[in-house]
Amino acid sequence: MLNKALLSVTTEMEVPFFDVDSMRVVWHGNYVKYIEVARCELLKLFDYNYLQMEESGYMWPIVDMRLKYVASARLSDWIVIEASLVEYQTRIRIDYVVRDKESGKVLTKAHTIQVAVDIASGEMSFATPQCLLDKLSPFL
Repeated sequence: MLNKALLSVTTEMEVPFFDVDSMRVVWHGNYVKYIEVARCELLKLFDYNYLQMEESGYMWPIVDMRLKYVASARLSDWIVIEASLVEYQTRIRIDYVVRDKESGKVLTKAHTIQVAVDIASGEMSFATPQCLLDKLSPFL
């Protein structure tokens, strides 16, 4: 991930029993849940969570998500998920790295792209909504 982060957060969690398969390895689909936890923490950092998005008149659906699985997390491992805002002009791109807490080994790399959709019209915005720029202005 070569993009320079405007903002970053990290969050930690222990891999729970209900997230693993019969081999005690995290089922691949659960990494989406893990990056969502980190994304929510990042949105809180600049005071623009999902409810605030709705209040601003926009929804921000994910239109692209990519994950690269490097290694597996296992039952009871502690993982660290880093989420970094790397683009905010015309879209939001967040890069993620999931690491094993103990070793620091990279387990998964990912990114998501979200676009602004005007709730009233259902139209995608091709310009960055002012409400997002206002939220990010202290960090620019």
